[in-house]
Amino acid sequence: MHDPTLLVLASLTDGDKHGYAIMEDVRQFAGVRLGPGTLYGAITRLEQQGWIRPVAAEDRRQPYTLTAAGLRHLKEQVGSLDRVLRTALERLERV
Repeated sequence: MHDPTLLVLASLTDGDKHGYAIMEDVRQFAGVRLGPGTLYGAITRLEQQGWIRPVAAEDRRQPYTLTAAGLRHLKEQVGSLDRVLRTALERLERV
């Protein structure tokens, strides 16, 4: 899975993070390297949707947090992905 929107949301379920921390987390749990343009484009879209928001920073790095709406969206998307995965696995067993 390489959808930066879902990867960022999934990363933020583990707590507030700034951009570089999100990139590193995604690289570790998904094996996907999000470039800065991709990451910050996704962050902008997520903020516009109201799925994440910035939180107070102690230094120059801007951390983000997952909103309740973002958590709902992520759960919906994961549910859809789960159905696709289960169907694919069932069909692969018949091949």
